[in-house]
Amino acid sequence: MGECSPLPAAPCPPKLGGGLAGCGGSGHVLAPNPRRSSLPAETRFHLRIRVRRSAPMEVPKKLVTTVSGCADDALAGLVACNSGLRLLRGHRVVLRDDLQAIRGRVALLSGGGSGHEPAHAGYVGKGMLTGVVAGAMFASPSVGSILAAIRAVAQAGAAGILLIVMNYTGDRLNFGMALERARAEGADVRMVVVGDDCAFTKPGKAGRRGICGTILIHKVAGALAEAGASLDEIEKKAKAAAKVTGTLGLSLSPCSIPGSKPSFQLAEDEMELGLGIHGEAGVHRMKVLPADKAVETMLKHMTDPSSASHLSLTPGSSVVLVVNNLGGLSCLELGIVAGAAVRCLENRGIRIARALVGCFMTAMEMAGVSLTLMLVDEELLRLIDTKTMAVAWPNILAGPATTRREEVPAPTEAPRKPQDETGIGLSTARVERVLQRVCSTLLDMKEKLNELDRGAGDGDCGHTHSQAAQAIREWMRSRPPPAAPAQLLSSLADVVLEHMGGSSGVLYGLFLTAAGQSLRGRSDSSAWADAMDAGIEAMQRYGGAAPGDRTMLDSLFAAAQALHSLRSPGADPLQVLAAAVQSAEAAAEATRHMEAGAGRASYIRSSRLEQPDAGAVAVAAVLGAVLEGLRDPLGTSQ
Repeated sequence: MGECSPLPAAPCPPKLGGGLAGCGGSGHVLAPNPRRSSLPAETRFHLRIRVRRSAPMEVPKKLVTTVSGCADDALAGLVACNSGLRLLRGHRVVLRDDLQAIRGRVALLSGGGSGHEPAHAGYVGKGMLTGVVAGAMFASPSVGSILAAIRAVAQAGAAGILLIVMNYTGDRLNFGMALERARAEGADVRMVVVGDDCAFTKPGKAGRRGICGTILIHKVAGALAEAGASLDEIEKKAKAAAKVTGTLGLSLSPCSIPGSKPSFQLAEDEMELGLGIHGEAGVHRMKVLPADKAVETMLKHMTDPSSASHLSLTPGSSVVLVVNNLGGLSCLELGIVAGAAVRCLENRGIRIARALVGCFMTAMEMAGVSLTLMLVDEELLRLIDTKTMAVAWPNILAGPATTRREEVPAPTEAPRKPQDETGIGLSTARVERVLQRVCSTLLDMKEKLNELDRGAGDGDCGHTHSQAAQAIREWMRSRPPPAAPAQLLSSLADVVLEHMGGSSGVLYGLFLTAAGQSLRGRSDSSAWADAMDAGIEAMQRYGGAAPGDRTMLDSLFAAAQALHSLRSPGADPLQVLAAAVQSAEAAAEATRHMEAGAGRASYIRSSRLEQPDAGAVAVAAVLGAVLEGLRDPLGTSQ
């Protein structure tokens, strides 16, 4: 949060050759970095190697108003959106709005550099922190602002003040200096330093870094303060909680503060274990692992008894787990990591009493995750569960995390009504012949449809249609297809909805379901014209497309107009269907010259759409296959 090194930075030596990393040049590191001199030798060597391998980097884009004012702007935005918070005039300090409520109670202050949001200002509120002092980006807050925050809560009547500080040299120095000055003014101020990092097997003189486990100390101390505990008790229990808390980070990318280049680079196939929240070096760089293997690696490192910074974890232990997004990981990835962490801990006989998943302490845009474990007993768990008004603390239901929850039984399908079975249809053999024709046609067209789809979509039209064809074939192998038209179309709808995927699967499902319902209890030829209209109407109602929008609907609509001839007495169904197929094929070809009005293609410039719509071509091909299947003499091979 503040200065990350145990020693002040030494002046850069003169550039040799391409220059020295960290001095504005590029090239090899020719001397140890004095800012890292207290870290283990293996880490210092690791730092040198990773700078040497770095390629030229650009300043990443950031959505800020000004680089110099971004820390102040972020705090102003937080306060503007939360009525329980106030800024201290003239300082980068956020305080509870109800300072009068702390009279006679212990006040809790924390803070550090900006760039780790929602830490720490997001944890200000009843039941957690009284106030937070923020520094500039990745920099410790000033002694003057820390002292101003102490004076503000002291003058509000606080019965003692506890400073919760993360273990970085700059933070310890500045908060410590402010503490001494406040004591000289008569205030009762104490300080708890949190160092929960489990990365280094032999931490140097600076000790373990303070990272995401600090938020759990905020919560424990905040619950105690809200309950009226004394400063002595809160200090003692906060220190005890910090001793049973461990955190380890894993990153897929570097981070950068606004206006600056990333501090390092990772190759596309690399991840780094044990990084700090300012981009400080980790302990091991490795090839990217699957999420479950990465989590296993993290937990093994955190609990390795041979490491001086390990967290002792034995079967039967009860823990609070924090799965923290370091800033740039997707919610999907975070959920996968969280599930893997719970599963891995359960397999080791650990009870996950609570699990918190989200962004709690970030490193700007770093795509990474940290895992925090706190060993808890009933008292600590009660303090974690105590209600707080802090905006960044998750409002979760108190209960253990487990991958072994009993699943809700899947609902059983309601028995089909007798009317579903009525209606005179084709023979089972004829139905099978038609469906086999449709499936063969779609499988043969897979690559053609994919190619047509690449210009306007994601190139998977042939793939989704072949999935449907394969699923229909498997379905027919498992049972004879029903001959009753309504039941046949309803069953086909179930198959495509389950196996086809994409919007095409849903659209076909809508069409088949509505068409099937229209066919219930009917045996006349005109029923098929009505069924076609019903299916198209359902697709338009939910899909939003219309004829002329360059979609599969264009072919269907053209075919439907031709099928209306079935309503004429004495119409020959096969001749009408042949005309419908011709109309559908012509309509599919006509989409070549249309501007897309719906679907993914509507986001593509019309000048780039040079081929007919893949969905329209597929529909015309399906109708053509149906016609061939009806014309084929039974008993002959296809």
